[in-house]
Amino acid sequence: MATIHFTKGQGTGNDFVLYSDPEGRLPLTPAQIAEICDRHFGVGADGVIRAIRSEHLPEGEAALAEDDGATWFMDYSNADGSPAEMCGNGIRVYVRYLLETGLAELDEGATLAIGTRSGVRDVQRSTNGFQVDLGRWDLAGGEPLVRAKELPVARPGLGIDMGNPHVVVALADESELEAADLSYIPHLDPVPEHGANVEFVVPLDPLVKDGVGRIRMRVHERGSGETLSCGTGAAAAALAVRYWAGEAAPNNWRVEVPGGTVGVRMFPTEDGEHVALSGPAALTFTGTLDLA
Repeated sequence: MATIHFTKGQGTGNDFVLYSDPEGRLPLTPAQIAEICDRHFGVGADGVIRAIRSEHLPEGEAALAEDDGATWFMDYSNADGSPAEMCGNGIRVYVRYLLETGLAELDEGATLAIGTRSGVRDVQRSTNGFQVDLGRWDLAGGEPLVRAKELPVARPGLGIDMGNPHVVVALADESELEAADLSYIPHLDPVPEHGANVEFVVPLDPLVKDGVGRIRMRVHERGSGETLSCGTGAAAAALAVRYWAGEAAPNNWRVEVPGGTVGVRMFPTEDGEHVALSGPAALTFTGTLDLA
């Protein structure tokens, strides 16, 4: 019977099961991933991350073609076993795992390139953990109507492409944010072809303090349900609120999620505006799983 040695990690409560498979010899099936992520009968997690060398996956070969320094690939799957393009909290936890298991090194001020299904992402150490350059973002187009359980009327959402799809919904106040029952999948009209993560957001009072924007957010992640945090979702929420607020809005944001606080920063580059996400990443325990 095959076994895997795993590590549990989390970034602002967004939790993952990580395991090392450098040569790509121990892939998990979607059913196995779903069983591992089950919070009653498995380890329990929002997703599974396989540490695999980029050369052993077609998507990883594409990452190496983009940046030959991206020797490690983040093979991330949602809790239901479906593959995901990118995870902002997950990549910080993944880098922590690579460093603490001796698979990679990252000196102060240096950058570690990580392959993902959305392309290569660069990670650096930060004062509170790690910062990842999430790359360029785009308005996904359209304003789908979003219905969520315990919200009385449908609300327009704003589509944001972070390399994975998001729809951000502004709510009237914190009571609406608390009332939304995100154990049910929000309904989008029209339905995106590949689904979407849905973020519900309210501004803090004041919205901007000491030049930093401040918002609260809850999220229903495609393939995982409501999670305590979503890194790319926090970036999408900050981008949406800045878009709604107009040209005077800041480029630095603090996003409060149920699992803590992350930082979002927008900055110009030669290929367009990029978004950086910063926040903590911790490894909590290790164990062994028998794969029946």
